[in-house]
Amino acid sequence: MVKLESLKKSNQFKKALKERKVHTDYFSIFAAKNFIRPKQKSNLLISFVMKKKIGKAVKRNKIRRKLKAIVQKLLKKRGAINKDYTYIVFGKSNAYAQKQDVLLPLMEKSFSKLKK
Repeated sequence: MVKLESLKKSNQFKKALKERKVHTDYFSIFAAKNFIRPKQKSNLLISFVMKKKIGKAVKRNKIRRKLKAIVQKLLKKRGAINKDYTYIVFGKSNAYAQKQDVLLPLMEKSFSKLKK
């Protein structure tokens, strides 16, 4: 099973934010070719970031959990997410009210755009 591994240091975030990006109404995804090695080869380097402007911690965490669950579903589909990249997903406040069924195809489409 693929585990999600988060970025830890500020310079890692800065590097990932400089390369490819895709924006939607519900989230933004930034991607960079893997510049650090994950702890295990099967792990995916991905961080979920919510701004404090979105709302209180309960709302931010709900959005984060929703986006993480969608990424886990996409990892079960072969080839939906490229593990050779490091990703940062910025959640937006619109994602709070939206159902996962709507967000899933949007996220799949966004990850496929980043592959090109």
